Amino acid sequence: MPSYYDLILGLIPVALFGLAGTLTIAGIQLTVAVPAAALVAVGLIGHALFVNGPVDPTPSHSATSTASTSSKQAAPTSD
Repeated sequence: MPSYYDLILGLIPVALFGLAGTLTIAGIQLTVAVPAAALVAVGLIGHALFVNGPVDPTPSHSATSTASTSSKQAAPTSD
């Protein structure tokens, strides 16, 4: 199953070529249609990077609790 980022990568050329072609066929000049389509593509890229950006996986809770409990052990006392 394709991920979100695979869909974004597929939608970028669709936005550029499909929307520019559709706007040109609809009667809008090519010099206006191409920048309009490019704005949509940039919007998709911006959403993928900044709104729903890739993040590093966070460590699991059990791994952090093991490390924190081992550091809280009492120091040996000398009598």
